[in-house]
Amino acid sequence: MAEPVKVRRLTDQEGQQLQRIVRRGSTSSVRYRRAMMLLASAGGNRVPVIAQLVAADEDTVRDVIHRFNEIGLACLDPRWAGGRPRQLCPDDEDFVVQTATTRPTKLGQPFTRWSIRKLAAYLRKVHGRVIRIGREALRCLLARRGVTFQRTKTWKESTDPERDAKLDRIEHVLERFPDRTFAFDEFGPLGIRPTGGSCWAQQSRPDRLPATYKRMHGVTYFHGC
Repeated sequence: MAEPVKVRRLTDQEGQQLQRIVRRGSTSSVRYRRAMMLLASAGGNRVPVIAQLVAADEDTVRDVIHRFNEIGLACLDPRWAGGRPRQLCPDDEDFVVQTATTRPTKLGQPFTRWSIRKLAAYLRKVHGRVIRIGREALRCLLARRGVTFQRTKTWKESTDPERDAKLDRIEHVLERFPDRTFAFDEFGPLGIRPTGGSCWAQQSRPDRLPATYKRMHGVTYFHGC
């Protein structure tokens, strides 16, 4: 018997991004419905149930899940065909993305972050590799490759050595016990005071900064049943 189609285990960042899209809504109905499909599959729901939830064909749900397992959150954006052929080769596009996600000071520029105008001007005068691209085409290229202008963030990730083992037990319960119930509760003061900057980076992947904070009183607890 073939294994049921389901998403692979979500990372913390992927789960948070999908929840933001579903909770806040999205200007794109395609992104919103695909995010719902992925979250529903991660929650242990089968393809027929998900198809009824989002009013889509079962084959469409399977295609989205397979695509996510291959390329991650990039599957949320539809790939429309047609239009004028690209003026830049793939190597040129990779070079543009690499330049945009590199701090200008590392490339000898007297500023700390790129604007579209400064980036386009720099690409036109790179020694040994001149790339002529307009501002709007550059903006569209970065958006297509998932590079956005965003604030640098600080966050903490789980350092529990048994994290994967615990997640395996949760997945076992999701698959074996359809009438399962999970209850979570979190309370306690926690004051993190990050100081962020800004940069061009892959979507939802800003530069990582260490989370530093000083807590004088109180303890944070997390209970899971």
